[in-house]
Amino acid sequence: MKVDQTVIKNIQENLSKALLGKHAEVDIILTALLAGGHVLLEGVPGTGKTLIVKALARSIHGEYRRVQCNPDLLPTDITGFSIYHPNEKKFIFQQGPIMTNFLLMDEINRASTKTQSALLEAMEEEQVTIDGNVYALPQPFFVMATQNPIDFEGTYVLPEAQLDRFMIKLYFSYPDKNTEKHLLKSKRRKNIVNSLEAVTNIEGIQLLQEQIYDVYVDDKLIDYVLNIAVATRNHQNIYLGVSPRGTQALVHALKALAFIRERNFVTPDDVKHLAPYVFCHRMILKQETRINGVKEEEILQSILKNIEAPLT
Repeated sequence: MKVDQTVIKNIQENLSKALLGKHAEVDIILTALLAGGHVLLEGVPGTGKTLIVKALARSIHGEYRRVQCNPDLLPTDITGFSIYHPNEKKFIFQQGPIMTNFLLMDEINRASTKTQSALLEAMEEEQVTIDGNVYALPQPFFVMATQNPIDFEGTYVLPEAQLDRFMIKLYFSYPDKNTEKHLLKSKRRKNIVNSLEAVTNIEGIQLLQEQIYDVYVDDKLIDYVLNIAVATRNHQNIYLGVSPRGTQALVHALKALAFIRERNFVTPDDVKHLAPYVFCHRMILKQETRINGVKEEEILQSILKNIEAPLT
């Protein structure tokens, strides 16, 4: 690796201070960040979804904005809008919170489908179009959205196109009993995130992102990823399988994960580890399958068992 891994370790340490017992989740979020993707966090309230986003922004010393989603939120509340100034006799663009490095969309599934769709162009093309004018977003641009389970009152299902823009979907579960006991006994300040110090800056993150491209992915592993994706498209219980955007996202994420683990090559175990995070939310099950209580991860794990991994 050409870049000192100390930066990554320091970010991991910062995030672990803010959120006890979530080491695996920390690595997955860093994987998405370094791979240039976005993350959807799902879990019941109070499990630390918002906290870890704040800690990440604090650690990297980038611009951070938070949008609390609700049914009354308009697309222009996110992207911004043009307003006419009589004195200057022209329209002037008023930036929305999307003009930032780190955007937290809190409880995104409480916003209407139309408002959710306002993020599509930004997440894919890193720009927004307002009244025919195109505005580039700051770099890097990283969206982390939190959502409650869809059976919560007042929530909307995210459309397929929106889900596909998230590189990774991560579930935040309750902490185990020992972790929660340690949390209750600890003397940590409530605002621990505010005490975290930045361990790098935007330029440092961009340098790390550039190094991801040097990680080697063998052709056999590319075929392995494709075989898994094709299996989701042809599965009898899946209405809509993984898209080409999904396979590209997985390959980018694999490179980032290998980099975080101080390797310059990807392994079959990396594929097995990351595939559920990248593929499951892109798999749309048939209605009868959902009624029977079958979950996306169950089907994907079955596919992984039936496809032989390469020996690289």
